[in-house]
Amino acid sequence: QVQLVESGGGLVQAGGSLRLSCAASGRTLSRYTVGWFRQAPGKEREFVGHISWSGDSTYYGDSVKGRFTISRDNAKNTVYLQMNSLKPEDTAVYYCAARSGRYAYDYWGQGTQVTVSS
Repeated sequence: QVQLVESGGGLVQAGGSLRLSCAASGRTLSRYTVGWFRQAPGKEREFVGHISWSGDSTYYGDSVKGRFTISRDNAKNTVYLQMNSLKPEDTAVYYCAARSGRYAYDYWGQGTQVTVSS
């Protein structure tokens, strides 16, 4: 079992930055691809991006490409989501998730709220 805990959310003005963390316990996160997702009120969950287990490969959704960066520190069992040039439409609950397989995510965090004011 892997337990994931997100932190770093909060209120920020448009154009600002936040860095979210996804800390794992229970097992080493280095065996897992870790993804970030978000869900705004009344909307479906949206894929933000993911990072490979080694950290040498990342992939981002179109809405965040060029503004968000995912990185990881396997020694700290933590994955980060750096969010720059934030927009009000980035307001959502952000979740991290881990998968050992190719598609389905096995473990999810509880989420952290990000609110971007205009």
